[in-house]
Amino acid sequence: MSEKAELHFNGNVYELPIVTGTENEKAIDISKLRAQSGLITLDYGFKNTGSTSSAITFLDGEKGILRYRGYSIEELAENSNFLETSYLIIYGELPTKQEFDQFVKDITMHTMVHEEVKNILDGFPSKAHPMGVLSSLIGALTAFYPNALDPNRSADEVNISIIRILAKMPTIAAWTFKNEIGHPVNYPDNSLDYCSNFLKMMFSVPSDKYEPDPVISNALNKLLILHADHEQNCSTSTVRVVGSSHASLYSSVSAGISALWGPLHGGANQAVIEMLEAIKNDGGDTKKWMAKAKDKDDPFRLMGFGHRVYKNFDPRAKIIKKAADDVLAKLGVNDPILEIAKGLEEVALNDEYFIERKLYPNVDFYSGIIYRALGIPTQMFTVMFAMGRLPGWIAQWKEMRENNEPIGRPRQVYVGENHRAFVDIKNR
Repeated sequence: MSEKAELHFNGNVYELPIVTGTENEKAIDISKLRAQSGLITLDYGFKNTGSTSSAITFLDGEKGILRYRGYSIEELAENSNFLETSYLIIYGELPTKQEFDQFVKDITMHTMVHEEVKNILDGFPSKAHPMGVLSSLIGALTAFYPNALDPNRSADEVNISIIRILAKMPTIAAWTFKNEIGHPVNYPDNSLDYCSNFLKMMFSVPSDKYEPDPVISNALNKLLILHADHEQNCSTSTVRVVGSSHASLYSSVSAGISALWGPLHGGANQAVIEMLEAIKNDGGDTKKWMAKAKDKDDPFRLMGFGHRVYKNFDPRAKIIKKAADDVLAKLGVNDPILEIAKGLEEVALNDEYFIERKLYPNVDFYSGIIYRALGIPTQMFTVMFAMGRLPGWIAQWKEMRENNEPIGRPRQVYVGENHRAFVDIKNR
């Protein structure tokens, strides 16, 4: 017998089916509640509302579990690379060697961006935030590939859009960086792997033959894997809602980038560096600032420690900590900001106050350290996040469309004025 919940209202009883996921998560299906009773549910921020059923990512914040398509994030970060993980997330299974080789070949063939995109880029001032530039240029791809607007495209036609956006995102992201610093853009070097090619487009200048360091490329690979998807977060939900109107993949991802841009979502690692800079400007006394973090009456909040979803530990942080250590050792960076970061990390990992409250360094803390060490400006941090999250956005958009999900249309409880008679302006 299937499980049901009961809602008692005004002397009536409404039965609501219980939906059970493969990891035994349970949800009350209220999709027919309004039709049956005239009632809607109210859930600010959708904190307790499931908007869809998805087979892409499983997250258990209490146990510190993150899996893509059933594979643990630990195994993927150790044994996979970003493009292989992207294939898994988007298409549902790990590729065979033949499938992966073809996938890489297809992406390599589409890394170039139409020259007229540079005209759009040139229209942005160097002071423009890179996320605004990235969102605009990704959205503009629809103009260059108008067939992407057709909601009845074949699976092959949808797939070419997926390949294009995966291939062109590093090129466009690197161009946003070059725009910010006022340098000429670099074109892709398709002899390199995905991450090394991106690093070369970012950091190569005409007077310098830049060669990507394998340690750096490996760290970037891991960072992108760790950020590839994270269930129904703000930007992912945005991609799905925009896509539910049958907007193109490019438009939907552009909207996701804009959602990620917000400081409450994608700006956490930038906030880490800004906090570290504030501590440095105050003299660099980490003990003083950790004491402030313990003081409940002090407005200071420790950025990059603990997580709103992971209640015990962030599984991604354990993985990226080693990559951060490897990067710092390889580069030999002498940066007081990073020394302060290491001091905060040491205290948080050994002080009972932080241990009891699960205020461990999270993935944003370590990713901020890595990007700082690489010389990436803080405004570019969210662009790096967007590059990693791209396969998740693609997969969620693809899943939503393949499931023929209805257009997103939340309800509301109206709390404004009741009906009023119009008063002519002369009498107001």
